[in-house]
Amino acid sequence: MVTTPKLVGEHVHDRISSLSVAVQSHLDPYADFIHDRRQYTELVIIDEADRLKTTALEVLRDLYDQIGIGLVLIGMPGIEKRLARYPQLYSRVGFVHHYRTMSVDEQAFVLAKHWPELGLDNPDDFTATKALAAITRITSGSFRLTHRLAAQIQRILDINQLTTVTKEVVEAARESLVIGTQPDQAARYWPRPSAIYRSRSQPRYKPDAHRWGRDRVQGGT
Repeated sequence: MVTTPKLVGEHVHDRISSLSVAVQSHLDPYADFIHDRRQYTELVIIDEADRLKTTALEVLRDLYDQIGIGLVLIGMPGIEKRLARYPQLYSRVGFVHHYRTMSVDEQAFVLAKHWPELGLDNPDDFTATKALAAITRITSGSFRLTHRLAAQIQRILDINQLTTVTKEVVEAARESLVIGTQPDQAARYWPRPSAIYRSRSQPRYKPDAHRWGRDRVQGGT
């Protein structure tokens, strides 16, 4: 689907109006929304703003000026340099904040709070500690990669009816997402998804199979 600057402006404006109407109807169920519509939306957050064209960003700037809302643009590093080339846009930027990767302690806290079902919150569990170290090494503290990897780990646990997250499960989740490596390298050093996504007729996944590469995992012996 092609997203034109006009469609971006209309979509954002509709969202602003819908939220304001919802708030107003909650505060005053008998309000006249046609003749007495009030503005309650104070902040608009645009994710992946780096993918928007300059004309679309100009439309957002116009909404910012007309309605007086707060506007947060989230994008990949370098978006602020792109905005700096357009004085009309950049003159309205209040500040730029760079989200850094999580530390080891921060990542452990996030995993324990947001994915408690993975059981990685016990520092005395050697298996959990090794699995957590593997997650930290693979994601390098990236929250987006952590979210993707945690979802894939949970999927592997559900499919294989497992209850414990091991280093091997984490590595298999990495291969299925192909994070930070080439597919042939993933097949060489980590178990193939077929070793994890097994049917009931297939032999159970062997934790040491990942050491011997593609042929050992496929053989299942």
